[in-house]
Amino acid sequence: MGEFRPVPDVLPYLAGSWWLKRSVRDLANTDEGTFTGNTTFSPLPGSGPPGLLHHESGTFVWRGVARPAERTLHFLPGTAPGTADVRFTDGRRFHDLDLTSGRWITGHPCAADLYRGEFTVLDADHWRTVWRVAGPAKDLVLTTDYARDRPRDQPQAD
Repeated sequence: MGEFRPVPDVLPYLAGSWWLKRSVRDLANTDEGTFTGNTTFSPLPGSGPPGLLHHESGTFVWRGVARPAERTLHFLPGTAPGTADVRFTDGRRFHDLDLTSGRWITGHPCAADLYRGEFTVLDADHWRTVWRVAGPAKDLVLTTDYARDRPRDQPQAD
């Protein structure tokens, strides 16, 4: 997959609802799981900084057991035009995001483990993340495919 779609401004691109499917592979013991659900990027509530509230919810299946799962992040305007600063809900920094070339690689240290993320924009309605988590506590690959959720009467973009 050598072609990526540049995104001039990440926040308007992400705004709205997306379907997602995530595969989770534990490289240490070959366990595999899936997460399916949706994610919504909506305006942050209140009069605080401009940005998007990212809320993901769905079903996580691990070792044959299905359970509900969710997470929430804040996507704030980044330091450069068109970029984002991704934060946990308590304000701690998660990672930066710049999709102006259509592809971005970033990292996040978590205790002794390192999360390395690769973001790729495939087209106006599809993007992917691949997180490689390595360290003493984890050895995982998480691949998530996103597809824009459109009303049934709205045509698909080319």
